[in-house]
Amino acid sequence: MDYLPNIIFAVILIAGIGYFARNIKKLIRNIKLGHDVDASDNKGQRWKNMARIALGQSKMVVRPIAGVLHIIVYVGFIIINIEVLEIIIDGLFGTHRIGLKVLSEPVYGFLIGSFEILALLVLVAVIVFWLRRNVINLKRFLSSEMKGWPKNDGNIILYFEVVLMCLFLVMNATDTTFQQMNTGNVISGFIAPWFGDNPDTLHLIERSAWWLHIIGILIFLNYLYFSKHLHILLAFPNTYYGKLTPKGQFNNLDAVTNEVKFMMDPNADPFAAPDEDDTTEEPPKFGASDVMDLNKIQLLNAYTCTECGRCTSECPANQTGKKLSPRKIMMDTRDRLAEVGKNIDANKGEFKADGKQLLGDYITKEELWACTTCNACVEACPVSIDPLSIIMEMRRYLVMEESSAPMELNNMMTNIENNGAPWPYNQQDRLNWANEN
Repeated sequence: MDYLPNIIFAVILIAGIGYFARNIKKLIRNIKLGHDVDASDNKGQRWKNMARIALGQSKMVVRPIAGVLHIIVYVGFIIINIEVLEIIIDGLFGTHRIGLKVLSEPVYGFLIGSFEILALLVLVAVIVFWLRRNVINLKRFLSSEMKGWPKNDGNIILYFEVVLMCLFLVMNATDTTFQQMNTGNVISGFIAPWFGDNPDTLHLIERSAWWLHIIGILIFLNYLYFSKHLHILLAFPNTYYGKLTPKGQFNNLDAVTNEVKFMMDPNADPFAAPDEDDTTEEPPKFGASDVMDLNKIQLLNAYTCTECGRCTSECPANQTGKKLSPRKIMMDTRDRLAEVGKNIDANKGEFKADGKQLLGDYITKEELWACTTCNACVEACPVSIDPLSIIMEMRRYLVMEESSAPMELNNMMTNIENNGAPWPYNQQDRLNWANEN
């Protein structure tokens, strides 16, 4: 029976990691619903971008207060959880603070002391974040898309971090062996007297905090799949696959390019009979009306969105009262993709038409045409998300598949077709201005 706690620990660990792996497998499957896209170029630059933006947090500090606080939480949370390795070894093999047997007492004390200082800094940063969201009420957290679950999700993750940091400090404060070392207990040493000096009580509290800490971390790990905080993991691949071409450069459809070349080739015979062996498939849909029409990087973008709202706060259309919110575009894409994933799960691996699509049911035409294509949202995103690419694909669908565009745009395209220019003047009259006195 001495091994019962170790067996229970192993079962909990395997169940937690197994459930997480199952959900990550679903996430990868959902992303693969998108079209393939070649991102094998400039690997050196891509690695640099990932190191600078995802690891180095270079775009976060553009807004210093939020940036510095985020770095504290990011660095603190990741480094503190290095101790999870010690907890896992202790839990599986029945040891206690195995680090003391591997490292010298001063080195171990320095590490734990650093962890405790970081834990305190994380607590302070999290409290400030909570105040910014719930008391100060920053404008970018008050948008309509941030009502309900998105707001609750942002708070839940903050509560998680507070509880985990507190459990870590309580676990150290009530560990009599660690406190007797009097090294590394730079924070827990001050709170240790709160719990008295009864050995049995201290041991019970320490063991309870120890178990709750590791179970809390496993719950947190699995919560990520359902939360915007999935960006903790996906920011790295997302910044690696981020757009490298100039922000004002849009992609061309091969089908359209070939059609233009055909029209401009004076030697082409438009009435030539098709080759009998021609097995050309039906051309793909122009643009995108649903998530399956987007590419894999765009779907990865949707899952990586942090809902920080920097894109929306920089959007000139949103600032002037238009309904467009780049953050909502990404949230809607993710929600629709999650809905498609559940549909596939419910239908044994195949998608069953549900009469819905991203365009119309989630994102309106009004939102799409409000965009000025200025790329402010792309520039503002701290993890290299490109909402504009999704907007442009859906606009492309509206124009090329549904012939649906605002009257002003239709007039312009008609003028280009008839007059070779956006203006309603005959080509022969273009130089009339030169004859005016």
